[in-house]
Amino acid sequence: MKNIIMTLMFLLTLITYAQNNETIEWINNNSILIEDASPDSELTDFKQNTPLKFENAKIFGFGEASHNTKEFFTLKSKFFKHLVKTQGIRVFIMEDSYQAEAGINEWISGGKGDIKTIAQNFDIGFWRSKEIVNLLQWMRNFNLDKLKEDQIRFFGMDIQNGVNINKEIRAFIDKNKINIDEELLTLVDKCSNKTIKYNQPGDWWQLQIPKLIELKEQLLSLKNDSEEYKSIIRALNYLISYTEYASNINEKYPKSTEFRDLKMFENVKWIIENETKNSKAFIWAHNEHINKREMYYDGSDIINLGRNLKEYYKEDYYSVGFDFATGKIKGYVIDKENGNHWKTYHIEKPFRKTYAKTLNRVNKDIYFIDLDKVIEKEPIEFFSKRNKYLLIAGGGYQPQPLHKIKISKVFSESYDGLIFVKNISVPDYELSEM
Repeated sequence: MKNIIMTLMFLLTLITYAQNNETIEWINNNSILIEDASPDSELTDFKQNTPLKFENAKIFGFGEASHNTKEFFTLKSKFFKHLVKTQGIRVFIMEDSYQAEAGINEWISGGKGDIKTIAQNFDIGFWRSKEIVNLLQWMRNFNLDKLKEDQIRFFGMDIQNGVNINKEIRAFIDKNKINIDEELLTLVDKCSNKTIKYNQPGDWWQLQIPKLIELKEQLLSLKNDSEEYKSIIRALNYLISYTEYASNINEKYPKSTEFRDLKMFENVKWIIENETKNSKAFIWAHNEHINKREMYYDGSDIINLGRNLKEYYKEDYYSVGFDFATGKIKGYVIDKENGNHWKTYHIEKPFRKTYAKTLNRVNKDIYFIDLDKVIEKEPIEFFSKRNKYLLIAGGGYQPQPLHKIKISKVFSESYDGLIFVKNISVPDYELSEM
């Protein structure tokens, strides 16, 4: 009996190996080469083999398998530049706050500021890197000889921060001498300045929402058509969303997670409808926001930004995910004795039972896979079967225990396209040297 079991296991291993070889051969022949990770070089092979679905799309969501990887940043920059040149994209939307917009847009439009300090506008620290500042510099250079209506503009879609929105609202009310109850404005100050305490939920936030809505109704009654007025209503909507999001952390998981992504979707929709001439936009966020199916593991059914976008915009939305095999990546270490800190880990080989284990054997270092083509023609259905990938979120790489970040996905259901990078490295955060 033992010999029979061993023989069956041996045969199963041979069959699996043969199937993997067939899959790898198919990917070798059908993947699109990305020649390098430089943000400034051309996508030569991609231009010649652009998937039709990609070419016809209007809204492009580009994810990342981690928030702190150099190659993900530079490759997304490369594709953004490509889309600016070939598709007329002029709207760049990022997983960051509304408050980041004003300073960045002023600078990339040729205004005051400098390249060493512009990154301080970002609410999310991962974006304060040379790779992303260099992209902002490219936007500034692109905009310099353009009319305002043809310039690239930056937008934030996230709602996790209320800081300084009160100042913008107060300045508008004072400037226009609008009669608003000071109690409502004091409430705006409190909501804007109060930090969410995720481990201490309470009902304070919920109690403030009706008062913020009352303020909004008072401002809407003015029926002002100026751009400044529209901007203030938008700012107040972000503050209301922030307050609603904070009130949702009290609720059963994953209500606050879904709410955050729903509001990001509503913000993207507003930006596309009000700030674009051609209804086109580029969205930069994590894989779990960008993918068109659900947040986290396969079968979670947690509705995310990408699923909302796909259901609303249909084929106009194109989702691009990222995966990798090896390289250096940072993770946040909780250390009571020596203090919390970031540590750089070296992943020396792809992990077992992951997509990356097979994808790393392909004959290209960086490549793009058209998952529509996969569904139609890939012989072994490798991308249509559940497999593991590393979910590396805000805390970076967390290897202990590893199983918590190895989650199940079906790539063909999650993305329209996939970019695979064999070897990754950490971004450069030394902005003082620029």
